Amino acid sequence: MTQPLSGRRVLVVEDESLVAMLLETILEDMECIPVGPASNIDDGETLARDTADLDAALLDVNVAGRQVFPVAEVLKARGVPFVFSTGYGEGGLPEEWRGQPTIQKPFTEAAIRDALMKAMGVAQA
Repeated sequence: MTQPLSGRRVLVVEDESLVAMLLETILEDMECIPVGPASNIDDGETLARDTADLDAALLDVNVAGRQVFPVAEVLKARGVPFVFSTGYGEGGLPEEWRGQPTIQKPFTEAAIRDALMKAMGVAQA
């Protein structure tokens, strides 16, 4: 069975290596192609700006003590949908980023799949 997200290239910005590896495994299980992971904001911005075919991104809000919003700005300017992940849920986001698909840590594979599908406007198969 082909998954609805099969072949989608998803940028991962996450500074915790175990979480990044988990996200890569989850994305691969959904037949996505993980891009990165970027473990800091500068690398995340570079990948967000310079990776030609990005379909979506998973962005940890707090990356090595810095907030991920510069990466989100690059993606927004390119029209690439993204999902925030945070231990604080959507309520922990600044006002201008509320309403953006957000998953709360700890997350499940289903939560990631549903949030990516919502962000990309992909219907459940």
